[in-house]
Amino acid sequence: MKKKNIINLIKYYSEHNDMAFRNEAYEIAKEFDNSKDHQLAEYIMALLSDVNTFTPQIYEETSMYMKPTAYRTEALPLPDMIKESILGILNAVGHNAGVNKFLFQGPPGTGKTETAKQIAKILDRELLIVDFDAIVDSKLGQTSKNLAQLFEEINRSRNPEKLLVLFDEIDALALDRTNRNDLREMGRATSSMLKGLDGLHERVLLIATTNLYPAFDKALIRRFDSVIDFSLYTREDLLEIAEIILSDLLLKFKAAGRNMRLFRKIIKILDPLPYPGDIKNLLKTALAFSNPTEELDYLRRLYITVSKETPPYDYKTLQDKGFSLREIEILTGVSKSQLSRELKE
Repeated sequence: MKKKNIINLIKYYSEHNDMAFRNEAYEIAKEFDNSKDHQLAEYIMALLSDVNTFTPQIYEETSMYMKPTAYRTEALPLPDMIKESILGILNAVGHNAGVNKFLFQGPPGTGKTETAKQIAKILDRELLIVDFDAIVDSKLGQTSKNLAQLFEEINRSRNPEKLLVLFDEIDALALDRTNRNDLREMGRATSSMLKGLDGLHERVLLIATTNLYPAFDKALIRRFDSVIDFSLYTREDLLEIAEIILSDLLLKFKAAGRNMRLFRKIIKILDPLPYPGDIKNLLKTALAFSNPTEELDYLRRLYITVSKETPPYDYKTLQDKGFSLREIEILTGVSKSQLSRELKE
């Protein structure tokens, strides 16, 4: 960290310039990350993302098409390549140069929606999620009219620099018009969407998410300033993220114990490893269903789910898989002394 960073932090703090203060802090985190001090970089990121759990109500009008949404404070581990893109978005917003429309694409469970929420929290913006049930209408031409009204609402906000508008799973409006049955109606809706994006106030931050990027309308893709690929997880990334998610969940399940060595052996059985959303659901279920009087019972349940095996187990097979006697004891409930005797026999 340079002297300039310290001076800037003090300056922005004294000026109550929260946005500039945050951007400077993120530059410092990025510098630590580049110098291989990843732990300190993550700590700074966590400190900044943990503040302002709820935003003040900035968007004062009642909207038929958008719903204000509270932030969440759960851990959101991301691979370095995706994290770098998110830092780029934060930098782009800080420049105030009109680079404000981003598309998050990737399979379900990769963290697209949660990342948008975290960005809103970090930037201290009110998060407004578009309600597609209110937008899409069966009446001819009404969907395009609703979209036009939506963008009018967004643009007349008194505090556009305090808004993040999220089109979560925008596929209902953005699939390739040539692949739709009602070409004319979807053409109208897409045209309204194109006009809305073209005329969006440059201080409003807009993020859209999609699970169906290959079928996305190409003209619409060009309206976004950047497309962030959320499928860039390696197996090593997913193993590391699984540990982070478990550590975060263990803070809530006080009766559960820690045994990361055994956890890693169990989770490595999965091939391919699921994305973070599915890993989280897997771990939450194992922890929620576990016996509170047995602190490692969730690992036994997790093994049953992951391996698709049911008791009684072949102890020799478990040993051949690399599990120690103590670990087999946890998975089976059979004492080490009995396991030792049976394995010798």
